Amino acid sequence: MPQRESTKTKMKVARPQKRITLPIEKERYNEIVDDCQFYRNWLDEMIAKHPELFPENISDGYILHDERSSVKLEGIRLRRIRLKVRDAAGKQQVFTIAPSAIMPYFVGMTDEIEKALFLRRFDVPFWALAYVFGRDDLYWYRLENHFGRYNLVQTVVKDPGKLPKHLLADEKVTWLNGEEVVIATTVGDDCVLGASVALGIDTPNLTEAYQHFKDEARQLDPEYQPETVNTDGWEATQKAWRSLFPLIIIIECFLHAFIKIRERGKYLKETLHQLSQKVWELYHALDANTFRSQAAELLTWAESNTTGCVLETVRKLCSKVNRFVLAYDYPLAHRTSNMLDRHMNLMDRWLFSSRFFHGHWVSAERSIRAWALLHDFEPYCPRTRAKQGYSSPAHKLNGFVYHDNWLHNLMISTSLSGVSR
Repeated sequence: MPQRESTKTKMKVARPQKRITLPIEKERYNEIVDDCQFYRNWLDEMIAKHPELFPENISDGYILHDERSSVKLEGIRLRRIRLKVRDAAGKQQVFTIAPSAIMPYFVGMTDEIEKALFLRRFDVPFWALAYVFGRDDLYWYRLENHFGRYNLVQTVVKDPGKLPKHLLADEKVTWLNGEEVVIATTVGDDCVLGASVALGIDTPNLTEAYQHFKDEARQLDPEYQPETVNTDGWEATQKAWRSLFPLIIIIECFLHAFIKIRERGKYLKETLHQLSQKVWELYHALDANTFRSQAAELLTWAESNTTGCVLETVRKLCSKVNRFVLAYDYPLAHRTSNMLDRHMNLMDRWLFSSRFFHGHWVSAERSIRAWALLHDFEPYCPRTRAKQGYSSPAHKLNGFVYHDNWLHNLMISTSLSGVSR
């Protein structure tokens, strides 16, 4: 069995991309690619309509640079543009303009790949995709793993003003080459915005894992500062977030406190039912003062009706009153981890179906980031209530889509992902 590294070396998992992906059908792109004037007119329209898909210096002008043909896909030609303004190092900046119908590195056509990647939502293994759609299992693995190279936050969040102010964070236990690791997961506005493998559950390892979210969010908005983050009671997690965002308020998850009471009181039957009702009545207290008084009443009742470990968990809950009442100062903060748990349940199934991680930690890192990105863009089930207004979590966060097809929308959203705008 390969030896696992004790710490992760400094390595850029998200690679800078100089590919600008735009919403245009392949046939229309082929019609205008040879006509410089038509091509420039179309590109100017795209710049005016979707400036977030282009580098910031595009406003200073650009030159049609050259064309690139594909040896993998016959008849596919892409134009490149060169910005008139050089970068900080004095180098010319050249970008490829591509329609969303063509996958990066010409590995295939988006419409031919979309259904296979959609089935990954249901944890269909790669060898099954190869059986149904052709190629081989490594082709589909590499195709999926490639999405882990994109900047997760910049791909999902297209407007800096949409960066969530109230977050949720937790760790999912899994295995890398048979050794226990955790996935530090950050969720905001019902999207997975951070997913990184931490090789330990101590503060330094968790800080390094959550640092990816901070770095990517700050690339989008250098002044970004979340107001609150909901976590469980694990001290290392809370220390990691305080070190990354010193002004952040830690909102401890009330649900975790209740679950501990429920687990230890299974044998109490009717008493547990009464205790559960009182705990949730405490959760629904109208204000901080009411919460404090009901917590005192709950403790008095528990001391008269419970003993042992159940009483200890109630005392522990009541001892954290000062932490729980912080949520009343931030009405939009998450008081429980429900939103995060829904995503982590799907993550758990995906990890189990993949038989967890094998090989180098970099491949594990990119795999979990790819899962998060596909998860954010894959369509909701038609029967869900969310489908009535939004097609995917990313649509719900941004309020719009570039394309009706989820994979086209994802490919367009990856435009320049990893290049600070």
